[in-house]
Amino acid sequence: MLNNTNTDNKLIILLNAAGVIAAYVLLIVSLYKSTDVPLATKGYWGIAILMLTISLVNFVKYLFDLKLNNDRIRQLEEAKNEKLLEEFVTEVKED
Repeated sequence: MLNNTNTDNKLIILLNAAGVIAAYVLLIVSLYKSTDVPLATKGYWGIAILMLTISLVNFVKYLFDLKLNNDRIRQLEEAKNEKLLEEFVTEVKED
């Protein structure tokens, strides 16, 4: 089910990953080249960006988990309704 992603999604994921990598590279170069900012402040900014990244990854993961859980519940309800409908139709035909 999860392996059936189409090429549009793969392309969007690739572009987003490239954008994130480019942003990190530009940020690192910016912090490295700025001579007015003390090294301790640069480290503090780096840690803050790392923690923000971890938080965003977790946030997206939990959103995907919630969506998958809701999809599973919906599929179970649809299967239950289909089984009930099938049982009802077979009972009506037998009468």
